[in-house]
This record gives sequence, C-alpha cells and structure tokens, in this order.
Amino acid sequence: MFQKDIAPFSGILLLEKQDSVIDSAIHMLFMNFDICAVWVNKSGQVVDKQLARRWHILYKPKKPASMTLELHPRHMKDFNIGDILSHENL
Repeated sequence: MFQKDIAPFSGILLLEKQDSVIDSAIHMLFMNFDICAVWVNKSGQVVDKQLARRWHILYKPKKPASMTLELHPRHMKDFNIGDILSHENL
C-alpha cells in the first residue's frame, strides 16, 4: 500500500493456514496501481487469476486458495488456471 508502482519482477506471496475463498480475498483500496493476482491452493494448483484494479473493493478466487501471489500486471499471461506451482520454504 501507498507505493507509486510495482517493479516488473517483484511481488509478494500471501499465505493462509488453509484453503479458503474468504481468507484469500484481497482489496485494492488505497492502491495506486493494478496488479496480477494469482490464487494457488495447498496442492500448488492455480485456482484463479485476475487483473486486480486499483481502488476496487474486493477480489476473491472462484475456488478456495491458501496462497495469493501479487505481481506486476505483465505476468497475467504467465499463469493459467490448473497450472501446478512449487516453492521452497524459506
């Protein structure tokens, strides 16, 4: 929040304890730029993606997710529903 822009190759990964539509919902209030939002379930499967527009009240995935990946909008074409993603624990 309150940043002027998002760098093309930066982002944030938001984690929830369990797959949920409500818990993985995001808002874009006070955001100055659009983002690519990608929702991923506990199995690592992409369950939804949306171009989240600045100042929009609510975005939620169509299916439950436990991870929300927020990226620069240029990455919208990099993900498809059904893709399997993996990550290493830090």
